[in-house]
Amino acid sequence: MRIDRPVSCFLLLCLLIGMSSVQAQSTAADPIDFNRDVRPILMSHCTSCHGGVKQAGDVSFVYADRVLPPDGWIVEPGDPDASVLIERIKTDDPDTRMPPPDEHPEPLSADEIATLEQWISQGAAWGDLWSMAPLANNTQRFDTTSDWPRQSLDRLVLETLREQGLQTSADASPSQWLRRASLDLIGLPPTIEQLDSFATDCAAADSDASVERRYAAEVDRLLASQNFGQRWASMWMDLARYADSRGFEKDPHRDMWPYRDWLIKAFNDDMPYDEFTIKQLAGDLLPDPTADDLIATAFHRNTQTNTEGGTDDEEFRVAAIIDRVNTTWTVWQATTFGCVQCHSHPYDAFEHDEYYRCMALFDNSLDTDLDDDYPTLKIPSERSLIEAAIADQRQLEIIRHQRNDLGRSFAESVAWDAMAPTDVSSTDGELEVDGNHVRTASGTFPVGVEYTVDFSVDTDDPITAFRIEILPTANDPTTGPEKGAVLTQLKAEWIADDDTQTPIKFSDAFVDAITGPSDPRDALKGNGNGVGEFPKLTSARWAVFVLKEPASRPDGASLRLTMAQKASTSGNNATPIRNFTWSLCTDAQWAERMATDEWTSIDDALKQSQAKVNAIEGSSLPVMVARPDMARRTTRTFTRGNWMDRGDEVEPGIPHVFDKPGAEATIDNRLAFAQWLVSDANPISARVWANRIWSQLFGRGLVETEEDFGSSGLPPSDSRLLDHLAMRLRSDHDWHLKPFLRDLVLSSTYRQTNQVSTDKHAKDPTNRYHGRGPRTRLSAEMVRDQALLVSGLINDQVGGPSVMPPQPDGVWQTIYSGATWETATGDQRYRRALYTYWRRTSPYPSFLTFDSPTRDLCSPRRIDTNTPLQALVTLNDPVYQECSHALADRVTDDCQGSVEHAIQRMYLAATSQMPTDLESGELMSLYEDLVHSSTNPSDTSSAMSIVANTILNLDKALTK
Repeated sequence: MRIDRPVSCFLLLCLLIGMSSVQAQSTAADPIDFNRDVRPILMSHCTSCHGGVKQAGDVSFVYADRVLPPDGWIVEPGDPDASVLIERIKTDDPDTRMPPPDEHPEPLSADEIATLEQWISQGAAWGDLWSMAPLANNTQRFDTTSDWPRQSLDRLVLETLREQGLQTSADASPSQWLRRASLDLIGLPPTIEQLDSFATDCAAADSDASVERRYAAEVDRLLASQNFGQRWASMWMDLARYADSRGFEKDPHRDMWPYRDWLIKAFNDDMPYDEFTIKQLAGDLLPDPTADDLIATAFHRNTQTNTEGGTDDEEFRVAAIIDRVNTTWTVWQATTFGCVQCHSHPYDAFEHDEYYRCMALFDNSLDTDLDDDYPTLKIPSERSLIEAAIADQRQLEIIRHQRNDLGRSFAESVAWDAMAPTDVSSTDGELEVDGNHVRTASGTFPVGVEYTVDFSVDTDDPITAFRIEILPTANDPTTGPEKGAVLTQLKAEWIADDDTQTPIKFSDAFVDAITGPSDPRDALKGNGNGVGEFPKLTSARWAVFVLKEPASRPDGASLRLTMAQKASTSGNNATPIRNFTWSLCTDAQWAERMATDEWTSIDDALKQSQAKVNAIEGSSLPVMVARPDMARRTTRTFTRGNWMDRGDEVEPGIPHVFDKPGAEATIDNRLAFAQWLVSDANPISARVWANRIWSQLFGRGLVETEEDFGSSGLPPSDSRLLDHLAMRLRSDHDWHLKPFLRDLVLSSTYRQTNQVSTDKHAKDPTNRYHGRGPRTRLSAEMVRDQALLVSGLINDQVGGPSVMPPQPDGVWQTIYSGATWETATGDQRYRRALYTYWRRTSPYPSFLTFDSPTRDLCSPRRIDTNTPLQALVTLNDPVYQECSHALADRVTDDCQGSVEHAIQRMYLAATSQMPTDLESGELMSLYEDLVHSSTNPSDTSSAMSIVANTILNLDKALTK
């Protein structure tokens, strides 16, 4: 049957209109969210070939501009049929189908294809990664009629539970809640007295409001405890990779405990997180930094230092800088930014060169992987002296720089005449002259090499100063910094025709920039490091040597400069100057300038300040100090992450993905970077910190991959709740931790019992939706601290150097440096766990067994394991044996001979609840069996100790 063309066109038009109507209805009913619906498809099927590393066909699904017009060509927004993406994933041609059948045998499913088509039809909107999107607060629209919520977060949890067909659980008992809250807030369980007092108060309450006030009062008591700072500092120490040793093979001792003390105080004082961040990353760059500001910067001096002989200091300085970059992005942004060191990120919008822009922010600190850990601060053991001691040291550094700046500025204002060498010699190796330059030519130049350089001086004017310029030898800056070049002692003399020598005496020395602990004037004495730069020469450097009095050239005499290059520290071993020039000054004002009151007064101040600092006794804490502007390093990209293969120079900055309206501030140093991290322009930091706190209390973060908020990490289990918490923390509580924690532990969500029915467990086995209270194992530190507390042994001293409690014999026999574990005596062996000496090559054994990291690198998350070794530790480790004996003795004395009562008290102390009749019976049977099988039945203390040890090993004692 033939259909006329006008009719067929009409039918086709009707069909198209109908399809468009259906499509419009579907689009309106089912809007596509890029992050929720599209990004997972692209990540699963496409980015392995079209990602950040491999971009086949110049297509990358990591970057919007490489997919969408005008630069991208694979998607036509609004028109899926015209989009190459849809064409390639739907074709049956194996040569053109995407993903390629030989690599991905299974094509995209029909549902996935439909999702992509609908996304394109809706305009192909490309959304920011969820973690980078602005924070959103949606609590206002939820049901407020239920009487279950106690906090705003509870409304969100309740809504999610209803969406999942789940219900809330009853409140935990007061004792169960108090144990949970006490361990979470201060890292210690409640005492029996605290349990009894709280239970009595709750029972005596005459209204629900009165009960709530008692809960709140208990939380306030815990938050005000000095133990609060110790518990939360312990958590942060994993992030800060805190250790009492330097790491790598030798792993020698390093004093870092003052930084731990700073952490404890910061948490106890409830320092806002933005201030907490800025001080640790850039405290030295703050205007007029305080002692606390400077101590805080030790956060990034926890990097490892390689003191092994024969290593390249620059290699390990670079390794430390890379670790600082990676740690900062892990801690504050939860991104796997370390990938970008070698190549662009496979899944997130970070380009390879952007890694080195961030590295440039950290590349200009004074530390250089030397044995002396410079720069350091002397920290007296007496806390009352710390503030004044650091003020004195800071004043000394200010005066040192002021004095040098006086000489430097004058040296830059006067004229210098180049001197052409006429003869050069060296005690080892061969030198050559090239115009005004002297260079090393051949041979070796060992430690202690000495150069002799002769000049024919043309001027008849008296000479007042000499200037050396120490230059790199390579013309290619991409080769990286060269070996250091240090002049340890300079001598000058006139040489007459008959070889008579007339010494020329010096009075002072100045350099372009002070970048180390040595005084430039040491080069006039030969007893220090002199001038130059070590362990690496990063750029041209110069120094000026001022004559004691103007020196006129005797008739026919030549000038000889003798340059000693002796080693006084491991830092400048075999670092001879390889390329240099000399010039002279005849300006008579040098003597006049140095005789002024300004110069005299600053010299007097320097002597007085140096005397004060020399008198300070204490530990040397490594801290961060920025290099002077005139001695800044140039940062370049590393090809494939190889620090020896350098590419283009980069300027400091952050990845372009963060270029947002309103965020145009220049980020060119650590301070600006730290301020940006905690600014409103960066929503990630608030999400990461809120998630980390939630994880500490609930055992798992709302984002389970606490270390990865990027495309390859898991999405939030409840993004609405996470954003609400982040906004509460940042905006409502101004970054203060204590009121935020108060909200959490007083919430109905947190106060639920952790008992669970079979049906609820089947629907939500991991408690993803928080329909019951948290139940988690104690951390390694809490296991030890609980045993010390319930036994009555714990030493509650706060702060101070690390201690060495008992550990199994022989653990340190493999230590390379031969150091020994000096077991603490007296009550020092009972300090809290965070004070335990931490050696990276051999951390405390029981902590490792209970899943603590080695802290070689930043550890954003501990993943609990459950192994027989843990039971062996708490049964047999000398610490837990001692605690068991002490617990048994203490409770037996308190109970005046009642065995059953004593066992109940031990159980209550360890678990915060009374044993059931069955549990009491089993423990009594154990006790009686032990007594009857003993060779001395009248001695019951051993039996009671074993019962105490058994109780300390129960699941109820090791969980919260």
